[in-house]
Amino acid sequence: MADIELHAIEKRYGDTRVVNGVSLTIRDGEFLTLVGPSGCGKSTLLRIIAGLEAQDGGEVRVGGTCVDDRRPKERDVAMVFQSYALYPHLSVFDNIALPLRTRRLSFAERLPLVGRAFPRRRGIERAIRAEVEQAAAMLDVAHLLHRKPGQLSGGQRQRVALGRAMVRHPAVFLMDEPLSNLDAKMRVSVRRELRSLQQRLGLTTIFVTHDQEEANTICDRIAVMDAGKVQQVGTPMELYENPANLFVANFLGSANILDERAGVPMPAGKRLVFRPQHAGLTSPEGAALRGPVTHREFLGATVRYAVRIGDSEVLIETPFQSGRELRDVGDNVGVDLPPRRMLFLPA
Repeated sequence: MADIELHAIEKRYGDTRVVNGVSLTIRDGEFLTLVGPSGCGKSTLLRIIAGLEAQDGGEVRVGGTCVDDRRPKERDVAMVFQSYALYPHLSVFDNIALPLRTRRLSFAERLPLVGRAFPRRRGIERAIRAEVEQAAAMLDVAHLLHRKPGQLSGGQRQRVALGRAMVRHPAVFLMDEPLSNLDAKMRVSVRRELRSLQQRLGLTTIFVTHDQEEANTICDRIAVMDAGKVQQVGTPMELYENPANLFVANFLGSANILDERAGVPMPAGKRLVFRPQHAGLTSPEGAALRGPVTHREFLGATVRYAVRIGDSEVLIETPFQSGRELRDVGDNVGVDLPPRRMLFLPA
């Protein structure tokens, strides 16, 4: 079992509290994404799990065992960094093989000339080659094993970094914004490969990103962080449909937020929140929410309107239908918002 349990994790740098009492459970074989703005504590939390930083309070358990007193290499986790951290002077093969050689060969056996004198080295190297080639084939970099990292594209370097982590057969995969250096097209391709690989191997994986689209498309569950705290945990659909607070509503997707000045009755201390896709346009007569169209964008499948409601502006996305007349800027419209789509969240 490779479930991860975090109990009341605290981390401070001087007087700044970076991680503030985080408790979280990642199930065995689950793909969980930590998402939040820069500085919210998500990368620090990942490094604490890996053992690269020590927490100031709380406990980390992997597979039911407390690992707080274990060094990083003793925690059975593999971490992939944003920078790939490949050795530029080594070939792709040697980069992937490095953790296997470090674990299975002594220092003397790893020396280029002296190591040949040890009888067991040849058999170990054969086994290492087989494992490296298997991982490389799985990641479609088998034809690149002789090249140096500088001769690879960003996507290829990322897959080599993944391969180096994979060959260790870790219980837990930790990834800190591993796709941020890729262009948009390559990012989509690699994240699909990554998700497919994770499901095939059944690895418990924690993936850190600030990209909400990446978070929504790659994981089983999302943990949204802000100011060192976990604000909400759930599936992408749960967080989109039922955000716990205004921060989560704003961070994951677009959200319209209105106060009592909009003219809609609402509970004291609450704000009306709804998604642009959950409302439509109607006649202004009798509509609780109404105002002029201030902007219109044609997006292909949908049309996005901005409508002025009192002192606020809301976005409404409606399906595009060929032949159907569009609303113009300046038109007075009503906003058709079903009651079941109204969320009232603490201000």
